Amino acid sequence: MSSLFARSKFSRMQLVEVTTKEHIKQFHALPFEIYKNDAAWIPALRQDIEQIFDPKKNEFYTHGEAIRWILLNSKGTCIGRIAAFINEKKASTFQQPTGGMGFFECINDQETAFFLFDSAKDWLAARGMEAMDGPINFGENDKFWGLIIENFEDPPYYGQNYNPEYYKTLFEAYGFEIYYKQLVFYRDYHMPLQEVFERRAKRFEDKPQYRVEKFRKKDHFKFAEDFRTIYNRAWQTHENFKGMSQEQSIAILGKMMPVIDENLIYFAYNEQVPIGFFIGLPELNQAFKYANGNLNTWGKLKVFWYTKIKNVVNTSFGLAFGIDPKYQGLGVEGFIFRVYKNEVAKQPEKYKDLIITWIGDFNPKMVNIIEGLGAKVFRRMATYRYLFDRSKPFERSPIITGRKENVKS
Repeated sequence: MSSLFARSKFSRMQLVEVTTKEHIKQFHALPFEIYKNDAAWIPALRQDIEQIFDPKKNEFYTHGEAIRWILLNSKGTCIGRIAAFINEKKASTFQQPTGGMGFFECINDQETAFFLFDSAKDWLAARGMEAMDGPINFGENDKFWGLIIENFEDPPYYGQNYNPEYYKTLFEAYGFEIYYKQLVFYRDYHMPLQEVFERRAKRFEDKPQYRVEKFRKKDHFKFAEDFRTIYNRAWQTHENFKGMSQEQSIAILGKMMPVIDENLIYFAYNEQVPIGFFIGLPELNQAFKYANGNLNTWGKLKVFWYTKIKNVVNTSFGLAFGIDPKYQGLGVEGFIFRVYKNEVAKQPEKYKDLIITWIGDFNPKMVNIIEGLGAKVFRRMATYRYLFDRSKPFERSPIITGRKENVKS
């Protein structure tokens, strides 16, 4: 058995690399102990997490590496867990080569938490890293990214990290600082669109070269390329931006295909050029909570029952919202959202509200757009950074400014 053993200064804790089925079982069992009295908690699906640590299923292993541990006390009881990983494509784009840590769970004990943080830091430092971000994912930032710092009462949406309030204290006591805040928004579908967005949307509707298309599964390769085009334009001014490849966009959309509702995804065009998108999905955590963290055969039957028979999923969540910088602030967002809202309104019994997944405070333009559409912040999260050299100055994530260009129509 390949295990890594370490001792705390009081020789009471044992760090074990997760390599066996028993280790994996302990890794997934710990949150059920941490959150046993938390009514809002919904366990993440173990199948989703295991895919992240499977080199055959996670393409990030082609340009990175990962490790995870469980921490046992003197009685052999699991009291903590953590993972560390390096995305080589991204690590070197920062001022300090930066790795990541995530999937942190821990009892409310500072010594235990610090021991876990030290373990991740030492592993990353041995591989040339000078800082670590956390809690993040060894994958895209649409899942398992960030720490809740405000609103610990509402349940997590699918793929969102969830944590008790004391985690914030543990991170900051160790020396982590907020690299950027992540704003999660909420909007009631029944609320009318603000007058300014109605007016701007009408301008686009009156020009035949502009249109909004609903997503079609049969044309998903086309929409994957349109998504990639807009995404790369929207993010190219960010300091650490790495362009999305065609293979990546197809893979991202392919993973969503089993749960896609075509009524929740829309693309805007100027003639044949894609200029904006909104990607929504059903909020499946409303059904997944009955699977109790395991989408095995029994879990799938439960999800089917609560989704198709009981119809418990009445919330959608906005996974991604992107506008070509040339068109930001001109009404494309209202144009898309007006069509989207009208389509959803045709089935008023199906979806009642919308959660918009996190938008970083480094992107004030998009924050303003979402707020302008009538959405309100209902949860704040944060991605923290820890510099290994404590004498170096800490800098927050740079602000995305974009380009100041106008549409020619």
